[in-house]
Amino acid sequence: MAAEKPSSKGQAWFCTTGLPSDVIIEVDDMTFHLHKFPLMSKSKKLHELITEQENNQETRRTARIRTPSENDIVEENEEEEDDEEQCHITLPDFPGGSESFETAAKFCYGVKIDLSATNAAPLRCAGEYLQMMDEYSEDNLISKTERFLSQSVLKNIKNSIRTLTSCEGLLPMAETLGIAQRCVEAIATRAAASDPSLFGWPVKDGAENYRNVDDANPRKKRSNVRDSWLDDLGFLSLTFFKRLIFAMKALNVSGEIIEGCLIHYANKYIPGISRTARKPSSSSSSVPTENDQRELLETIISNLPKEKTLSSGSNATRFLFGLLRTAYILNASEGCRLTLEKKIGLQLEEATLDDLLIPSYSYLNETLYDVDCVERILGYFLEARSANRLEDEDENSNARSAALMLVGKLIDGYLSEIASDANLKPERFYDLAVALPDNARLFDDGLYRAVDVFLKAHPWISEEEREKICGVLDCQKLTLEACTHAAQNERLPLRAVVQVLFFEQLQLRHAIAGTLIAADAGEASDDENEAARAVAEGNSTWRSAVRENQVLRIDMDTMRTRVHELERECTTMKKAIDKIDKSGPRGHVEKSGWRGKFGCKFKTQVCDSHEPTVVDTRKPRGHRREH
Repeated sequence: MAAEKPSSKGQAWFCTTGLPSDVIIEVDDMTFHLHKFPLMSKSKKLHELITEQENNQETRRTARIRTPSENDIVEENEEEEDDEEQCHITLPDFPGGSESFETAAKFCYGVKIDLSATNAAPLRCAGEYLQMMDEYSEDNLISKTERFLSQSVLKNIKNSIRTLTSCEGLLPMAETLGIAQRCVEAIATRAAASDPSLFGWPVKDGAENYRNVDDANPRKKRSNVRDSWLDDLGFLSLTFFKRLIFAMKALNVSGEIIEGCLIHYANKYIPGISRTARKPSSSSSSVPTENDQRELLETIISNLPKEKTLSSGSNATRFLFGLLRTAYILNASEGCRLTLEKKIGLQLEEATLDDLLIPSYSYLNETLYDVDCVERILGYFLEARSANRLEDEDENSNARSAALMLVGKLIDGYLSEIASDANLKPERFYDLAVALPDNARLFDDGLYRAVDVFLKAHPWISEEEREKICGVLDCQKLTLEACTHAAQNERLPLRAVVQVLFFEQLQLRHAIAGTLIAADAGEASDDENEAARAVAEGNSTWRSAVRENQVLRIDMDTMRTRVHELERECTTMKKAIDKIDKSGPRGHVEKSGWRGKFGCKFKTQVCDSHEPTVVDTRKPRGHRREH
């Protein structure tokens, strides 16, 4: 009735109609003072309970035979009999609690109720509990809520998630009525029909990087809506979330969508995944226990798509590394960690140096960072690259080469970072340095920097180990700046310095030869151009051209003089090397000569400006491994 005005007084709820209430219903810690007629007209269960109590009261009154001797106590019991006329009903385990019953009671009184995604499931269960079906009363609560679920909730993915969240406090009735299952299927179906191209990165710790989207851009508006329903997934329990992921897989939902759901959910409940946000999300009520976090972590990792998704990028890779660090902290299973390492290996080119710096969480590791883990991840990357190269040798070859170059640069930076660790063994450094194939590095400057840092931090290693460490360098790939530094580096063994000097001279000769050829071509071209200008512009232009040619010839003469000086230096070096080859330390001729002593893998040659080419007789190195 519209005239009735319900009100709450403490733990009691009254319906003020001007008439005294004749039924009291207790739900949880709330007492409702209501009237029989509106409740009995809508609820079959309440009708039965009230009728049963009225029959019991009538039976007690009939059975009570009053005698004259009892007249003196009748007046004392009149007040108790008045209380017995008012029905008192208790409804244990009412779905949705007192709030849900209050809304159902208002519906019985004819008050218009507002259905939403959060109260539809509790009211549907309340209608079932109170038996408020259409067969008992037309357009009753069950049909009203079912109609709302079908027409409004299940057709919208956000509403379906919110309704599924509300089902967690309604078990097992929500399962019996099929509300939870219908919501799970609706979410999975809507997710499968969504556009994966809109499901891109970056994914951060919440929706803060989508708050400033431009409303004029419809693509960004759709992306914002997508991100908001992903955030709503964080309110689901782990049981419902796992059911949802399994349903998505059954419908072959795209890997980008499944991965995005897992990342949003993990960011909400596993603190410390992101180094920029060590605290859990403010929207989460409490931090899960360590066991719950471990269970959630293993669920997230086991359901990640095994293949590399189109949405994989630097932020996705950073998240995977965060999961890996958390897996070590929570002591997750070894299979779980290996699965995650393989997943990271598929997209290692998207990683950064900060991602690779995984601390050693085990007391068995002596090093500051977990080098074994990075070496395994690099192995998975190379395995995946080899498999892809065998499948399609020509297609995407440039992309694969670019990815390999990025990983080579990344590993060189990682080697430079860990080289200062005094506990890092030379063989561990060597194995990681030679793990990449030769074509992974365009220049070896980054690797040289790592070697220099390692030798500086490990001055106590033997000469043999120093030569082995320097053996990872390809002197032909060093730039002139690196060669200049290496030639003056006292930490390098003599063998490495000699190799560097030789290739430095070779590179310098090539550079000079190229300059001379370009200068000669430029001189001939200038002569022709100046002759044409002289005819057109007169004697003044001709004099200017002559002066320019004279300056150029002087520069060329200076360059030739420098080349002759370098040739004399090379001749002097050759004579010194021949002496070392002919005589050993004790004055006798050695079998292997100077190259046998220092292990050089090239034949010496003297630069001659009159020779058109220089033949490189150095054999390929044998210490590199091709993967």
